[in-house]
Amino acid sequence: MAPLQTIVDIRNQAERLYRQQINWRRWLHQHPELSNQEFKTTAFIKRTLGKQGLKFQSIGKMKTGAVAIINSGKNYAVAVRSDIDALPIYETTNVPFKSLNEGMMHACGHDIHAAILMGTAIILHKNRNNLPGCVKFLFQPAEEMPPGGAQALIKEGVLRNPSVNMIFGLHTDPNIDVGKIGLRDGPMMASVTDFDITVIGKGGHAARPNLAVDAIVTASEIVESLQKIVSREIDPLKPVVMTFGTIRGGTARNIIAAETLLRGTARTLHPDNLKFIAPLIKRTVDGICRARGAKYKIDFVAQYPVLVNHKAANGLYKQVFGGLFGADSIVEASQTMGGEDFAFYLQKVRGAFCRLGIRNNKIGANKPWHTPDFMVDERSIFYGTVLLTSAILKYFEGKIE
Repeated sequence: MAPLQTIVDIRNQAERLYRQQINWRRWLHQHPELSNQEFKTTAFIKRTLGKQGLKFQSIGKMKTGAVAIINSGKNYAVAVRSDIDALPIYETTNVPFKSLNEGMMHACGHDIHAAILMGTAIILHKNRNNLPGCVKFLFQPAEEMPPGGAQALIKEGVLRNPSVNMIFGLHTDPNIDVGKIGLRDGPMMASVTDFDITVIGKGGHAARPNLAVDAIVTASEIVESLQKIVSREIDPLKPVVMTFGTIRGGTARNIIAAETLLRGTARTLHPDNLKFIAPLIKRTVDGICRARGAKYKIDFVAQYPVLVNHKAANGLYKQVFGGLFGADSIVEASQTMGGEDFAFYLQKVRGAFCRLGIRNNKIGANKPWHTPDFMVDERSIFYGTVLLTSAILKYFEGKIE
């Protein structure tokens, strides 16, 4: 077998591809699509990579998303993932490639992720004869919508045939300067328990509450009582955050609501807490509704695990990026109560999810995720491509007999 390309060679190849990746990113940014509706996005990715000779693995009945693959005949594989969906946000930036789809925007950097992964796929495809194993490139739909697209891809067998031994991922971070990455071993992002509670009471006249069962009052009591789970029933050294983002019920000020919907989410960085959250929610809702004469329905929409990075995979990131751009290019990523369905992959195989710096105050690339003025420094595409490509090559070097 010929020797693998050096990391410096990969850096040079990424430099040459960078301008083309910007064009891909801008097309994706202009044509954002919501979760499980990424039809044009998927077609664009498959068309672009197909022209470069890449093949695609079947993902069964999934209507969007794609898995490109090289060296499929090898007996082991490494995988790398990008999400591809956008958000229901009206873009307010003034970039010339502003979203053309009203009310939709890549306000989380998934267009950047996709352009990086496309470039990574092309570079590794050109060097495929020097790779001892298979590489799978997961263009995952529906990261933004519970239950997420990761579980669906796993169910369709993307981690098998050949078996994936390690998986890499990244995410833009407006808190980190462009040219730097953030790494953290162990738990980095919280588990997510998303739930809907429907309180079913009995409607009536506002002046005769004794003849009704007030769904709004009962729902309000549920909101208050569930906060006591956080403060009184969970180990304070293993905190949980519980938030209700929606409460919807009633039709008029003088009508007692017969039904009220609560939509909430619970987050924790401690895997042990997961087994307590859902049963405590059920117990609390059941007790309050029984006391008030109401009925209820609970739908646990999704439950993502804690995202736990593996030290060995993070070590590959650190080795290649620090070697190219210096020790100062790596910072410690903070823990966050934000959730990521990349955590499902990490439950199955070793891997790491890193933060990619996109911050550049001069161009306004410093706004939070999920905001209408979110921007990135596109130079991050180059750094992300070098990072993923080099980490995969470094992994394969260790697998050579």
